[in-house]
This record gives sequence, structure tokens and C-alpha cells, in this order.
Amino acid sequence: MKYDYDLFVIGGGSGGVRAGRRAGTLGHKVGIAEESRYGGTCVVRGCVPKKLYVYASTFHESFEDAAGYGWTVGDTSFDWKKLVASKEAEITRLENLYRSGLKSNGVEAFDSRAVLRGPHEVYLEAEDRVVTAERIVVAVGGTPNRHVSLDGHEHAIISDEAFDLAELPKSIVISGAGYIAVEFAGIFAGLGVDTTIVYRGPEILNGFDNEVRALLHEEYEKRGIRIITEQVIDKIELGKDGTRMTHLSGGEVLEVGQVMLALGRLPLTKNLGLELAGVGTDERGYIKVNEYSRTSCESIWALGDVTDRVQLTPVAIHEAMCFISTEYKGIPEKPDHDLIATAVFSHPEIGTVGLSEEQAVEKYSKLNVFRANFKPMKHALTGRDTRMLMKLLVDAESDKVVGAHVLGPDAGEMAQILAIPMKMGCTKADFDRTMALHPSSAEELVTMYEPTYTLIDGVKQS
Repeated sequence: MKYDYDLFVIGGGSGGVRAGRRAGTLGHKVGIAEESRYGGTCVVRGCVPKKLYVYASTFHESFEDAAGYGWTVGDTSFDWKKLVASKEAEITRLENLYRSGLKSNGVEAFDSRAVLRGPHEVYLEAEDRVVTAERIVVAVGGTPNRHVSLDGHEHAIISDEAFDLAELPKSIVISGAGYIAVEFAGIFAGLGVDTTIVYRGPEILNGFDNEVRALLHEEYEKRGIRIITEQVIDKIELGKDGTRMTHLSGGEVLEVGQVMLALGRLPLTKNLGLELAGVGTDERGYIKVNEYSRTSCESIWALGDVTDRVQLTPVAIHEAMCFISTEYKGIPEKPDHDLIATAVFSHPEIGTVGLSEEQAVEKYSKLNVFRANFKPMKHALTGRDTRMLMKLLVDAESDKVVGAHVLGPDAGEMAQILAIPMKMGCTKADFDRTMALHPSSAEELVTMYEPTYTLIDGVKQS
């Protein structure tokens, strides 16, 4: 059978664009459709604008810290609308790069919602026509959960909307305590907003190392962020003056300028026509795939957040490259989701690779824990009360480093570098024979020669 395209990609985010562009580079006829903006969540309403806002939110501390180094900083002010406009200009530039990359590789890009009509059929709504493809990739990603069961949810915003608020609120309540909630709390607080986190669990950042979680909690409270745990928002009422009366399960009512819901994400699979093509999903709507990203339909693959494997942009790109290698180069390659470096761009930021202490003790009967908690040299003269944490987890039997955690300045950068030797299977002895770079915070990673403590079957030894 002759098809209109060798490959058609639904979704113009990082994973979809990479799959389409690489297939085009190899000489295949490729089409791609995106109903919003090319670049997807990461470029348009996620990682990139978030990091820009993180940068913006750190300057007030820099102005304060400068005094300790002899600088006199005059009156300062912040213009929210200018930041929003600058962000918009940057993501438009990046979106244009995505489009030009597709075009230069012969990929036909459509600005349209696309849905499946069968194993080889895609309906383009904007053009009201069906196109056919030998292979189809679904890479539509996800969207923030609006928590519609919450009374008054319509008076709250989600992360997509936080980037483009008409005005910066004077106060905000953020519901949730995952990395999105925690990062936005740091952003808003850094921009002068009275910020509160409300979370149903006992501590922020569930899934991260407990010691890292607790220390960031302390650091956030030092920065004036209020953290209310083991409570949820029961109801949001809109006041006559536009304030949000936020009722908590503990009985307290917070009167704030804005409420943000950061309660997880949902796949964008509703009304996508998956059932017409025989593509199976789980109970939450995420597309089920095998180890090569193939769905239950032989001609359709799914990449990135829509599969709920690891929801990170580089992972979607990696999955796309594995798809290209397997299907178009004849070299079967499975996505490797082990030892992925992760960062939380909080204040201070977190960088982590591998297992948390809590996970490691479940896997290794004897675990050596190396840690250093200290004041970063950067703040030796600033007077700022802040701490930095370095932590290595080592399987005592093999001496292999199975977890690395950093909280402090440039933690994300360190985590990326740490991921390389850990991926290679490095041991603690490899760290020990590596010369320190002095003076630096990172040198602590190679100068912790003796375990701080050892855990045997999960029990700390004296």
C-alpha cells in the first residue's frame, strides 16, 4: 500500500520534533502536526520559561549579598511585565528554530490538531482531511491537572498560566509539593510574593532523599516561604476585590491574591482516537508501550510524557532517538531509563542521580553514607544563613556509588557531570583517587574519605 507519509508525528514537542527531524534527515517523507506551539511543554510552558523565571527570582538575593563583597547597590525595582515580554521573545525564537529545523530536513509541518482515525490514518482538523502514514508516532505529552473536583477550582491557575499573569500577585497559595510546586514557590517568593505551600503529605518533594527534602524545607522557611503540610485545600471562594478565600482542611482560611494548583499532570489522550487504532491505555489514560516504545497497534509508537515512563524532556528525546535507530537504521535500541540526572531549580537548587537513601537501604544490605553539610564559600562574606549538602550512597559490598545528592548553588550542573561516572559504574575508590579542585564546593564530593554512618539492613550503626 502507498501511504502519504513514511512517518507522521502527532505532537510538536521535543520528542516528536526529534523523531520527525531525524527521520527526515534519513530521507523519509515525514509529516508532523501540532495544535499549539512547536517546542511543546518544555520550550513554551515548562523547563525553559521556568528556568528564565528562576534566574529572575535570584537577583534580589544577589543585590543583598553584594554588600558583603564591598558593593553598594542602589534602589532596585522589578517589572513583571518586562520579564513576561522578554520570556515571550525568547520562546518565540526557540519555536522558530524548531520550525526551521523541521523545514530544513524536509518535514512538512501542520498547525493543526491531529487525531487518529485508524492504524495508518490521521485526521487533520484544521484542514478537514485525512492523511495516511506507514508509521505513526504519538508524542502529545501531558497537561497540568486542573483538579476539577475541587470546589472553586476555576478561581485558581495552573503552571501553564503562571508564566503570563497580567499582574504579579502580592500573595499566593500553591497546592502541591512536587518539583513544579516547589520551583514556582521559589520563583514567586524570590520576586517578592508572599508565598505559601499547602501539601497533603508530611514533607515536600516526595520521592527525593529525605535529608535533602528536610533541608530544603528549612531553607525555604528561612526565605519566608510558609509550608503547611498534612492539609489540603477544601474550597476556594472569589472575593469581591478579586482575592481568593482559600479554605484549608485544618480550618484556616487564607486570603490571597492568587492560588496555583500543582497537583500532577494528565496525558493529553482524551478524544485522540486511540480506540480507533487499537492503541491501549492504562486506567489514567497514559499510552501503554513495550520496551521499544511500540503501542498495542503495530504501526503506532508513543514517546515522552504521554507514556508516563519518566516525564523529562531529555528522556523524550532519547526515546525518539531509540525509535529512529530501531525502525529506520535497523539497530534495535531500547530506551535506558536508569541513572537519570534530575534537578529541582529551587532556592537553593537540588541535583540528584540514582537512589535516595530510603531506596538504597531497600536494595543493599550494607550501605555506606558519606555526607557533608556546610556553608558555601560564596556566603563566607555575605552573612546569609544558608547551608549546602553533599551526599554519596555507596554499596559497601561492591564499593559502587549508587546515589549522589547535592543541595546548594549549581547543584544541577554537578548532577549532570556526576551522572557520567555513575553511568560507567564508578566506585567510591574512583572518587577518592580523584584530585580535588580547590577552592570549590564540588571538591567535597572527592574528599569525603570515611563514611558518616553505615546502614546494615536499614539500621544505622553506632
